[in-house]
Amino acid sequence: MKTIEPTYEKLWRSTMHTGTMLIMQLLALAALYLLIAAWIYHKLSSLIDSSSKKTNLSIANIYSQIEALLGLYVEVKPTHGFPPMRGWAASPDFLYHLVRHIQDTSPKTVLECSSGVSTLIISGCIRNYGGHVFSLEHDPVYASKTRRLLELHKFEENAQIIDAPLGAIDLPDWHGSWYNIEQLPKDKKIDMLVIDGPPATICAKARLPALYVLSELLAEECTIFLDDAAREDESLIVAQWLREFPQFKLNEFAFAEKGIAVLTRSRSTR
Repeated sequence: MKTIEPTYEKLWRSTMHTGTMLIMQLLALAALYLLIAAWIYHKLSSLIDSSSKKTNLSIANIYSQIEALLGLYVEVKPTHGFPPMRGWAASPDFLYHLVRHIQDTSPKTVLECSSGVSTLIISGCIRNYGGHVFSLEHDPVYASKTRRLLELHKFEENAQIIDAPLGAIDLPDWHGSWYNIEQLPKDKKIDMLVIDGPPATICAKARLPALYVLSELLAEECTIFLDDAAREDESLIVAQWLREFPQFKLNEFAFAEKGIAVLTRSRSTR
């Protein structure tokens, strides 16, 4: 027995060592699984949190658009339903800003760069104040649609769609296309300028020429509304206008679905 005991002892120690190593490996593997689980939880939590914030923003925007749309129906009182205000069309919150400004200032002459549901809204509102809106439209198809829309609602007396094909224009450090304004009446000073065109697909900073081309036609006191102001191009346009036309001040950068920049000029800033 004396010769056998060391063998059992050696075997026992070997078994214990193997068991210890196995336990350590299992513990290491468990720790790895815990780390992986913690990483997955962190990622999922961030994803869920981000998704939740986007959902909340989306819900808030939908609420704002519905609220503005209801306001438009109340203030404009159309005889038929409004056409869709999604996609390229002006958003209800932008249009409601225009309506509130018309109600507050009663402009006599409004010039709009582009046409569509915005023309209908402006015309329907400005008729209560004896005003008139002129809309520059480069696309004959859209011009025809807007004219029919105005006729349907019987708002055509206060609006004129001007066929204004795009033509080449050069500015310092900029070349592109903008509206031909030959048919635009020059005997009326513009109290309110609404810029929602040309489309950004035409060229970079497509709306830049507006103030350069129209500055001499603007009334001494006037307000400019630039839609899609949240886009980079429009932000650059506003910055350039403020540098080149210091008599204009950025009165407001309104929170809206697509962003609204509001520039004003008054007698005191000329």
